[in-house]
Amino acid sequence: MNTFGKASKVAVIGAGMAGSALARALMDEGAAVHLFDKSRGPGGRMATRRCAWTDAQRDARLTAFDHGAPCFSAQDSAFRAAVAQAVHAGCVTNWQPRLHPQSLPCPDAEQGSAHFVAAPDMTQWCRQLAQGAMPRWEQAVQGLRRTPRGWAVESSDVLWTDVFDAVVLALPPAQASPLLAPHQREWAQRASLAVMQPCWTTMAVSDATPGSHAWDLARPEPGALGLVLRNESRPGREARRDEVHWVLHAKAGWSRAHIDQEPAWIASAMQQALAEWLGAPLRWQHAVAHRWRYAMPHVGRHVVTPSGWWDGRLRLGVCGDFLGGGGVEGAWRSAHALALSMQGVAEPEVAEEAALAKEEFGL
Repeated sequence: MNTFGKASKVAVIGAGMAGSALARALMDEGAAVHLFDKSRGPGGRMATRRCAWTDAQRDARLTAFDHGAPCFSAQDSAFRAAVAQAVHAGCVTNWQPRLHPQSLPCPDAEQGSAHFVAAPDMTQWCRQLAQGAMPRWEQAVQGLRRTPRGWAVESSDVLWTDVFDAVVLALPPAQASPLLAPHQREWAQRASLAVMQPCWTTMAVSDATPGSHAWDLARPEPGALGLVLRNESRPGREARRDEVHWVLHAKAGWSRAHIDQEPAWIASAMQQALAEWLGAPLRWQHAVAHRWRYAMPHVGRHVVTPSGWWDGRLRLGVCGDFLGGGGVEGAWRSAHALALSMQGVAEPEVAEEAALAKEEFGL
C-alpha cells in the first residue's frame, strides 16, 4: 500500500482552511510541512482585510472587515469536535446573529445550527492550525516537477531547492488543474470541469441610522445582494455607535454578470442596492470592493460525501471545499478525508468525542 510516511516532507499548496487543516493533520503525524500561498499569510477565503481610510472628522482610521466566509456552522460529528477544540483554544467563538425582519432565513436555520466565527479575525483559526509549518508566503506556485528524488516546486519564477516526498494542492479547482495536467490528466480534467461561483464583496463604512444596530445579518430576496453583514456586531470586532461597518456579498449571478467591472463601479452599485433594499439613504464614509473569482463550489442540493484525491504511487493529492460539500466545513472535511487516505487508515470513531463537545460547548 502506497501510504504516507510519518517522517515525510510535504509541500501543501494553498493555505486556506483545507490546506491549513491538512497541514495540521500531517504535522500531528510527524510530517514536516512546507505551506505555500500567494497571500501574505494563511486563511484563504477565511479572510479579514484591513483598510486605511479617513473619517468625517478627518482622522486617519484603520478598520478590519471579514470579507470572505461570513461564518460557519458544524454539522458533521468530526468537524464539530474540531470546532470544539478551536473554541477551547480561543480562536473560534459562537455568534448568534440577529436577522433583519425582512431577511430570508439562514440556510441552516431549520437544523437549528449554531454559527461560529474565528476570533479576533477570520484568519485566526487557520493561523492556529498552520503553526509549526514552514511558511512560504507570497509565493504563487507556477509548476510542479517530479524528479527521481521527489517533488520540486516552482513558484514566482523560482525553483525551490527543497525536494518533497509528497505534494498536495489545496487550491480552487481552476487553479489546481494546470498544475495537475502534466502528472495526473484525469484529475486535471475533473478539476477543470468543477464549477465555482464568483462573488463580489464590498466593505464599507456609513453613519449609523435609526434601527441600523437592531440586526446583524440579512439575506435580501430581491436585488443584487445575497448577504448583508454588520461587521462591527461580530465578537471581538471594532464597534462604534455612530458607525456601521458593512460587508456586502453580491449574488453569484450578479457577480458573474459583472465579473470584469472596475471595483469602484461595483462598490457604488452595491451601496446603491443596499440603500434601495433598506428604503433609506446612507451617508457613506468609505467603501472598497473585492472580487472572489472562486468563492463557492456549485454542489447542488444533494448530499456530498467528502473526499480528497490521493495517488499513493505519485504521492500527489488534492483537497478543497469543492470536494467536501462547500464552505468552511466542506474544506475541513475534504482535508480530513485526504489526511486519512494519506495515512492509509479508516474513518476514526468520533461519536464519543462529539458527544463530549456537545456537552461542553453546546455544539
